[in-house]
Amino acid sequence: MRIVVAYKWTRDPEEATVRADGTVDWSRAKPGLSTYDPVAMEMARQLAEAAGAELVGVTVGGKGVAVPIASKAALSRGLDRVVIVEDESLAEASRSELAAVLAEVIRHIGDVDLIVTGDSSVDVAAKMVPTVLAGELGWPAVAEVTAVSGQVGALRVERAIPGGVQVLEVSGPVVLAASADAAVPRVPGMKELLAAAKKPVELLELASLKVPPSNAVMTVTGRSRPERKARKGQLIDTTDPAAAAAELVAALREAGTL
Repeated sequence: MRIVVAYKWTRDPEEATVRADGTVDWSRAKPGLSTYDPVAMEMARQLAEAAGAELVGVTVGGKGVAVPIASKAALSRGLDRVVIVEDESLAEASRSELAAVLAEVIRHIGDVDLIVTGDSSVDVAAKMVPTVLAGELGWPAVAEVTAVSGQVGALRVERAIPGGVQVLEVSGPVVLAASADAAVPRVPGMKELLAAAKKPVELLELASLKVPPSNAVMTVTGRSRPERKARKGQLIDTTDPAAAAAELVAALREAGTL
């Protein structure tokens, strides 16, 4: 029995800056585990410990995802081993292309009963990969997961829905996308960091996987900043507060903001 955690090694957009021409400068943004992935790792770790299952980390991406510091960051959070596909062609891959590669890695690992992912990646935040991955495998997917109990193959899953919580009984293999507050990640200590350096890391060549070619072709043809609108500079006399408030509301409605 195996549980897989799909994680991402990427840069945090909060550390990036926007240049005057509207392009993004990533030079000061340091790479790290995507913000929500430690939550998924903790959830999967608890399930693996309860079931006595092997916990395998999987990541795919462009240059840098296989550096030792990235593998150790993941392995120190309780993973037994990691499987990595590093290929520069994946640096700008679409969500569907990444999901297709992940699906082939899952098939390569074999005997996988459960896949856990973060709610979304911090850099793209599209919330697409978990469900597309499930579609590639022919498995069901459950998003916005807030809690999981039971045994792998017979799970009780709670997920957030508008206005409440939905409880599902899930049997068979499934992809779970953990919400940001689904678990409290344990912070790795020195013992975990040292142990991580001794755990197995498997590198797969993209060419060795039977990933179907994508028919979609997307090319960035240009970038531009939103057009700045001239400010009206409308002044409101506040001598009479009630009249000023009414004038402000009228101005906001005229501008279409109310």
